[in-house]
Amino acid sequence: MFKTNFQKGLFTILVGLAIWFMPVPEGLKPQAMKIFAIFVATIVGFILHPLPIGAIALISVGLTGFLKVVKPAEALAGFGNATIWLIVSAFLFALGFIKSGLGKRIAYKIMAAIGSSSLKLGYTMAITDLIISPATPSNTARGGGILFPVVRSLCSAFESEPDEKSRKRIGAYLMKSTFQADCITSSMFITSVAPNSLCVALAAQAAGVNISWGGWALACIVPGLLALIICPYIIYKLFPPELKETPEAPEIARKELEAMGPMSGDEKTVLGVFLMALGMWATSSFTGFNATMIALVCIGLMLCRHAIEWDDVIKEKGAWDTLVWMGGLMSLATALNKSGFITWFAKIVAANMGGISGITALIILAVIYMYAHYGFASLSAHVSAMFAAFVAVAVEAGAPAGLSAMALASLTGIMGGLTHYATGPAPIYFGAGYLTQAEWWKIGFIVSVVNLICFLGVGTIWWKVIGLW
Repeated sequence: MFKTNFQKGLFTILVGLAIWFMPVPEGLKPQAMKIFAIFVATIVGFILHPLPIGAIALISVGLTGFLKVVKPAEALAGFGNATIWLIVSAFLFALGFIKSGLGKRIAYKIMAAIGSSSLKLGYTMAITDLIISPATPSNTARGGGILFPVVRSLCSAFESEPDEKSRKRIGAYLMKSTFQADCITSSMFITSVAPNSLCVALAAQAAGVNISWGGWALACIVPGLLALIICPYIIYKLFPPELKETPEAPEIARKELEAMGPMSGDEKTVLGVFLMALGMWATSSFTGFNATMIALVCIGLMLCRHAIEWDDVIKEKGAWDTLVWMGGLMSLATALNKSGFITWFAKIVAANMGGISGITALIILAVIYMYAHYGFASLSAHVSAMFAAFVAVAVEAGAPAGLSAMALASLTGIMGGLTHYATGPAPIYFGAGYLTQAEWWKIGFIVSVVNLICFLGVGTIWWKVIGLW
């Protein structure tokens, strides 16, 4: 459609101007409309790519402050977001794994055990995520800090790097499969991602529904496991790796391990720091330690032990690029929420729910709730803005309260798989460079449909069996 970056940029600007000068709908503040205009233009820019996405985000943030849509401090607030810095730390953790050779060692050990096919590796990552998810209340810490370094090292071990020549060898498949599995496990336990606990609190306020840890786990175990079984396979079919069968891989891996010899001092340092971080992340719900602060302290320990050097940190372009564009987008999403736009949008939806059955209304609301996440860069922001209102509307339309609360709450994790900015781990895996933005969005949408069928289709039947409605 567009042949040059100039055309792409011009179209992006025109979209923003068109929304900016549109008549402000009743019930919406002019400021909210202006923020929405900049936000939509930013997303269009991300899609069309007239400039690197970091540059687009920087321009958008600058415009919100320059045009006095928001105060300068509010425009820059996203760059101080703790989740953003957890993402940066995940990149640096991966750097430690790669530079020390520990990641390579782990990769070869996995290859030696089950490296006979790329599909088996996909399921290995999914199972690993499932095992640690109940005790890791941050999908960024789990998917980004724990699994990403291993996946990245596996890619290198199979000679699949983020370039057009080798990215599809196995790297693109492993990156997308592992990320999507992380989103599914985020929906399976209250403690697998922080916004789930917010859903529990809001469900009690909006509909008088009390969801226990065990009740959530029981409700989501069947649809979650089904989605987790399907996910690696469907991505394998949608985006097949060039390297499918690797019967020689286990023997190759064993030879490489022999050549590497015993663990080096740097490997032991990274492993020790990693295990410490894992333990502290897993117990953070009890200790109260912040996941980002844990990560930064651990990065500091690796620097003190010279497992990584400050020059390595400076040269980690993926981390700093992600900081810029994700921080900018977080600022815009926060401003959009504070402006009242999302609340207004929710009320518009509610006003059009009359005359249909409760279950039908719930399904419609759930689908809208799910795909409204294209406009969010944070699961927490999405839940805060829309969850309570949508549960209340569903109950008012005649849907059972327990079913309404659980159905919408179960979508919290899986909606993070839609875009490359939808949740903390997304920019980490996307930032690795193995998939284009178009590929990421396409696969994310198809997987989201499958996940919806699992949770709202099979899940609803299962919830009837266990007496949820």
